[in-house]
Amino acid sequence: MAKHPPRPTLTEADEFRRRRRGRNWAIMFVLFGLCALFYAITIVKMMGGG
Repeated sequence: MAKHPPRPTLTEADEFRRRRRGRNWAIMFVLFGLCALFYAITIVKMMGGG
């Protein structure tokens, strides 16, 4: 039979979820920032500024 890894305690699971949520927020801000940057670059190029 295969051995299963030990299950995390409730506090470990909460800490894992808290860290994952923080990473998700950071990724979201980076993606929104890139979208805003590409949008701004596109607008500038369409206006003849590039």
